[in-house]
Amino acid sequence: MTILAIETSCDETSVALVRDGQILSNVVSSQIALHSEYGGVVPELATREHLRNFLPIARSALAEAKVATGEIDAVAATQGPGLPNALLVGFKAAQALAYALRKACVGINHHEAHLYSPWIRGEAADFALFEPNVSLIVSGGHTILVHVRAELDHHVLGSTLDDAAGECFDKVGKLIGLPYPGGPELDRLAAEGNPDAYDFPRPLLRDQSDDFSFAGLKTSVRYFLQKHPDLLTDRQKIRDLCASVQAAIVEVLVTKTMRAATRLQVRCITASGGVTCNRSLRHELESACSKSAFTLRLAERKFCTDNAAMIGIVAERKLLKRQPAPALDMEVEPGMRLAWTTTPL
Repeated sequence: MTILAIETSCDETSVALVRDGQILSNVVSSQIALHSEYGGVVPELATREHLRNFLPIARSALAEAKVATGEIDAVAATQGPGLPNALLVGFKAAQALAYALRKACVGINHHEAHLYSPWIRGEAADFALFEPNVSLIVSGGHTILVHVRAELDHHVLGSTLDDAAGECFDKVGKLIGLPYPGGPELDRLAAEGNPDAYDFPRPLLRDQSDDFSFAGLKTSVRYFLQKHPDLLTDRQKIRDLCASVQAAIVEVLVTKTMRAATRLQVRCITASGGVTCNRSLRHELESACSKSAFTLRLAERKFCTDNAAMIGIVAERKLLKRQPAPALDMEVEPGMRLAWTTTPL
């Protein structure tokens, strides 16, 4: 089965070709340079860039995969969540192509694609090794904890009540004066700082729910900087600040993930989404899982950020399990939630 997959939920335009679990191509065009001038993603500009980039990216993906349009068995695209007009570019293109080819068009939940991305290794998905897991999806817009009982059988345990972890990283970076996106730059500076230099709150750390909250931490950093404005003139103190904020965020993410897995008696943990590129988060998850004899699967860095390969992989699994494809007149769902797939515990 050969699937052409499309991802345009935010500020990456991506097209991939997937065949029998193998990723034949995965072309991604990022808009970071465009949006850095504004300190964040501008939806209108993102949509315009998707329109400009889509056809060249699609042609490049087809050429790299050495696949002709007549060989495509199905088309998949992100249906939600995401920026409404950005989603429209990819989803409507997928529907048009599917209609022209008389093939199925599969709408994919962006979070669900992240959820199963840790099972991609190299250029292929390996679901033969699949086992029940607790999965952390953590990005700029979302922080979600999910219990995955079987392949395509999952339910949400908890999510952020306000700011996502990645949003907290980026907003703190902006308060410090770091270039956009602030998260990766904060991670780089934190590597040379002292995580114990400043004591910031760990929101909901002792709360037994599986929900997250990072707005209070961001506010705490703002007030801290108002009281200590001279700190921003000292490069080492900036590194220490970055390390201390990062330590607070990572401790909450790791502690709640481990707690959920222990409670549910699940021996495997997975993590995905853009923030999973953070070196401290990867290290602390590895350390915690090693101490507790848990299996850990982290999405590879190239599959942490938005990409069409993970969309194609999930679409293929759904088609193989004969899950019905949506009608060609389905619309995008900007607020699409990660649906319960069976009756929740």
